[in-house]
Formats: sequence, structure tokens, C-alpha cells
Amino acid sequence: MGKISGSDLKSLGVLMDGHTPINLPAGGVPSAASHALIHWILDYPAELEGYGFPFDRPHLALYQRIQTAFELLEKMVPPPKKRNALNSLYGLLSEVFVDKELKEAAQSLEDKAGVFDALRQALSIALPKGAEGLNDDGTEQDIKTIEQKVKEFRKWADEKGLAVDNCYEKMIKQIDKYWNKLFADPIRVSTDDGPKLIQPQRTNNILERFFRDFKRGHRQREGTASLTKMLRSILAETPLVKNLDNEEYVKILLDGCQTLEERFAKIDSKLAQKALRESQQNAERISPELKKMIRHPDFQNKISAR
Repeated sequence: MGKISGSDLKSLGVLMDGHTPINLPAGGVPSAASHALIHWILDYPAELEGYGFPFDRPHLALYQRIQTAFELLEKMVPPPKKRNALNSLYGLLSEVFVDKELKEAAQSLEDKAGVFDALRQALSIALPKGAEGLNDDGTEQDIKTIEQKVKEFRKWADEKGLAVDNCYEKMIKQIDKYWNKLFADPIRVSTDDGPKLIQPQRTNNILERFFRDFKRGHRQREGTASLTKMLRSILAETPLVKNLDNEEYVKILLDGCQTLEERFAKIDSKLAQKALRESQQNAERISPELKKMIRHPDFQNKISAR
């Protein structure tokens, strides 16, 4: 998708102000509106809270934005004879929106998210809008209060028939199996400073924090946020490392050098820097002006009332 032009930003700015565009290029408003809607759809991560799946559901958030944009366009698009950018976008989104299998998958995910969030609320862990995110140790609620809430959730699950539903059966069994550990009384231990109470962990949050620290360290070293590429590349490059046992392979690799360090030193750093700059230039960036517009609380109403 091309970057939004200056004239499009001007058209959209006038549109957001609620005025009738004056002295703008023909088709300026439809072009600006379509560009803005596209960027708004792709800005779906703004709705996420940084928890990661399943707390955040990025694919569902993307689908829901496509659905909202499609419904807006149904009210906006002009007659078929007046083709413009809005018509084109409407046609593209309609292919997604009318996909029955995709719609059923989105509805199923939304239903499951509702059950997951209900349990999340009952356990009082990593609640939406929480300041601690996944490092949340839970609210200060009394353990007996939390237990009562989970009992209510368990009763609700039975009423909904979740215990016999293949999608939820294992979850319900896990809750039942570890019920006593979930709501165990604090353990009294003796220390040099006197007796202390230790509340058993209700989740594997400590291990998850360790993994996130490991991931953060990788990001600081490599500059990438995802471990997936690194883990995959480790597997893929394992045979190449094994080839270092082959004298002929190493001889070709060294190309006259005595050590691998000497060989790496001959690599032209300018070529690597050039490739990095080119990749950064080709990356799609959204201007601050456009980001401010599409994140305006009244964006959808402004666009639909063009």
C-alpha cells in the first residue's frame, strides 16, 4: 500500500474538521477516506494491551476492524456508476466479510475469549487495563473471595454445558484437578527472622517472567522482538555448523584466511549497512498526522458522515 499523500492528508484533515472540502483535487475525499480506513484497519494493534495471546487476540481485533470498516463503507459508497477509491476498498473488504468459514471462526474465537475472560476475572489475574500486565501477581483480594468467584464461574460453566464441550472439557478438568492447590492456605515457615507465611503460586507466572527476561535479553542483543526467527534459524543453521568439521568446506569458507575471525573481518560492513538502510526505507510508516486522525475517538463517525 502506498503512503498517504499530502493532498490526501489535507482532504482528510478538512473532513475530520467537519467542513466541506474546498479547492481540493477531484476524488480527494474518497481517496483520503479510503487511505485512512486502510491505515485504521492496519492499526489494530492499538487495541491490544501487550499481554500476548490469549489475553490479546490480534487476529480477532483485525477481523473486527475489517467488519467495522465494511459496515461503514456500506453507508458511504456511491452508486456503482461512480467508481472511486471507496468502491474499490468496499469490494476488497466484501470478499473478507462474506467469507462464511472466516466469519464462523471469528465468532468461535470471540465466544471462547468470553469464557477465558470470565475465568480471568474470577481468578483476578492479569485483568484488562491492569498496569502490571503479565507481571501481575493478582489483586489484593482475599483468597476466599477469589475462590467464591471461581465457584460461581464453575457453576456458570456447568449451566452452559462447558464441562462436556470438547473445547472446554480439559480446562474444566484442570480446574477441578488443581482446585485445592489453587486455593491452598498459606504455608507457615520458620526463618531466622521468625515465622512467615508463603502463599503458593496459583499460576506458573514466575517461570513465564523468567522466559520474558530471556526474551528481553535477546531483543537487546539482536534488536528483534520475536524469538521465533532465532529459534528457527538455530535449527536451520545446525547442519552448517556441523560442516565446520569438514576440512574442505572450511578451506572454501576461509578463502585463504587462517581463522574464521580473520574471514569475518574481510566482510564489507558497508554492504550490510546499505542493505539495512534500504530495508528501513522500504518499511511502511504511518505519519504522525495520520496516526492522530485515525486514533481520534470520533474517527468512525467523522468518516461515515463525509
